[in-house]
Amino acid sequence: MTLRSALACFLLLSAAPALAAGRPRYGGELRVAHDGPPEVGEPALADTPLEATLLGLLSRPVCRVMPDGTVLPALARELSRPTPQSVRLTLPNAATAGALARAWMRLASAEAASPYRALLYPVRGEARQVNANGATLELALSFPWPDLERALCHPALAAPVSATTAGPFSAAGRGALEAQLAWPQGRPYLDRLLLTGTDERGLARLWSSRQVQLELGVSSETDTTAGVPLYATYLAFSPRKLPADFRQAVESAIDREDLTRLFVHAPALPMPHLLPPQLVQQGPRPRPTPPTAGAPRTVTLLYDASLEDQRAVAERIQVKLHERGYTVALEPMPRAALRARWAKGDFELMLHALLLPPVPGPALAVVLEAGGRRDLLGVELPAIGHLADAGARDARARERALALAPSVPLVPLYAQGLGVRAVPEVGGLKFDAQGLPSMDGLYLAPSEGTATGGRP
Repeated sequence: MTLRSALACFLLLSAAPALAAGRPRYGGELRVAHDGPPEVGEPALADTPLEATLLGLLSRPVCRVMPDGTVLPALARELSRPTPQSVRLTLPNAATAGALARAWMRLASAEAASPYRALLYPVRGEARQVNANGATLELALSFPWPDLERALCHPALAAPVSATTAGPFSAAGRGALEAQLAWPQGRPYLDRLLLTGTDERGLARLWSSRQVQLELGVSSETDTTAGVPLYATYLAFSPRKLPADFRQAVESAIDREDLTRLFVHAPALPMPHLLPPQLVQQGPRPRPTPPTAGAPRTVTLLYDASLEDQRAVAERIQVKLHERGYTVALEPMPRAALRARWAKGDFELMLHALLLPPVPGPALAVVLEAGGRRDLLGVELPAIGHLADAGARDARARERALALAPSVPLVPLYAQGLGVRAVPEVGGLKFDAQGLPSMDGLYLAPSEGTATGGRP
């Protein structure tokens, strides 16, 4: 062996531990606390950022969108376009493909009480008939819609949790989740997650006593990392049951900055337009003058009983609309019942919160559906989808959102994100374009002086 080759071998061997130490290692148990429900159910109803994150531990949509707009497979092994007018999804097995097809057909049915069915509107027949061919789903389009793949990444389009639709983790007893070794995108780094559900005070207590290593749903603004705020809350109203100047009354009475500063948990931003500030970068509109006082009216405002923020906002709206001659009765409801009332149009006022896709076109589709303007989908979406350039499509969707706002019976209020904090030993904390953390990418940093292999 020459002196030069011997020196090269020595340098390689001495660098190996440092290289290995720089790679995430497998193994370990992560203690996680959150202020969400003990269990999450139907994906279309588990649509707060926190609930979508918890659901994503056990069941994922076919893909995920990264902050740079790229689409990566998640549940699906592959997404492809055999033709410009069709999308092919290759799932892990036939059982998973069949379960996903059934879930999408239920969501797209006329009976479904979900605004997220608008995500499937461009599919031929509005996705009311989706057939699996073995482990493959073929989705033919009714019109050009280049953003379908990014729309399919929405958490509401995940299949319900079951043995046939595995996520990166699986339940292993009360509050315990174990890594799925057969997860299509590679097993998570961590062996196990230990989940503890609590409330806001409980999160602060667990954190200060160092009983947990990661917390989800944190509203502190000092030691928190947050995803993009795409959880949008609107005041929906029925034009058939309220005066024509009702929107003017609300817009003149409600201060959105006030709501986000005093009544809802951070991270939150005022939302003056139909789409969140993350999707429409445009300044707020001037507040209108109050309408001429009319006869006093009594109305009922429905809101989600599981969301403390909605209770606080509903009470604030109650006070502010009293100044405009409205006596507002408040009625909290379970989310499923609230969506059922929305689907029937059986409400006067309703706080309606939606986890919007990170793409303006699909986001506009969901908002139009939520506003009861499904009739506009067949007009607006084809005009957006015919634009080949992604930037042009996004710009067109933003323009249409601004132009259509007066005709959609929704008053935008605020948009929220998910606050997360972790101890320094937790590595790999990254958010996708939806504003959700990728929990299967988390790892525990090795202690100083140790080195193990990286992810295969």
